[in-house]
Amino acid sequence: MRLAIALIFLATPALADPVVGRASVIDGDTIEIRGQRFRLQGVDTPESAQLCQDGNGKDYRCGQKASLALADKIGAGNVSCDPITTDRYGRTVAVCSLGALDLNGWLVEQGFGMAYRKYSIAYVGQEGEAKAAKRGIWQGAFTPPWDWRKGERIGPEGQTVKPPVHTAGACDIKGNISRGGERIYHLPGTRSYEKTTITETSGERMFCSEGEAKAAGWRPPRG
Repeated sequence: MRLAIALIFLATPALADPVVGRASVIDGDTIEIRGQRFRLQGVDTPESAQLCQDGNGKDYRCGQKASLALADKIGAGNVSCDPITTDRYGRTVAVCSLGALDLNGWLVEQGFGMAYRKYSIAYVGQEGEAKAAKRGIWQGAFTPPWDWRKGERIGPEGQTVKPPVHTAGACDIKGNISRGGERIYHLPGTRSYEKTTITETSGERMFCSEGEAKAAGWRPPRG
């Protein structure tokens, strides 16, 4: 029995070994080292296309700002990532450091992202500091990244605008087929809905409910 347990342990891929090298920034909370993507654990930064409002109520691309700030911080330095697990998109979830600096915590501390409490409370303290000092996104109004991905947006007066509620029987869910052949459905109010065009001759179609779309083999968008 002990031998069998040892063999199972040896066959399990080890996520403990740190990966070190020059890093390229994919977005505010994702980097790549030698072809391997790392999702920074415990932090969620605004999406690349996301808009926030500054202290004067003016829109700015807060997701893009987070990406540029991380790229500037890393520069030409070597980044070390300590893997924790793998997410559903195949990315390695990790704590990544530049020398002694925890980059995950730095992003939250500078107000470029929020503590991702759904997965970790490691950076809640840094978020509190950034909020109190009104750094980054905390200087004005913004939608938490996880709500933005669900379709929520910031209105002209800084209020939260909820996505339109799908009405049962409306048959307004778009079933799109991607270039890679993936069948993806889009609900009204989500970020890709308006720009998605349905071509029925290509096998694309409309659905009246999410259940109908899933039963036909379509899935919701990732992220």
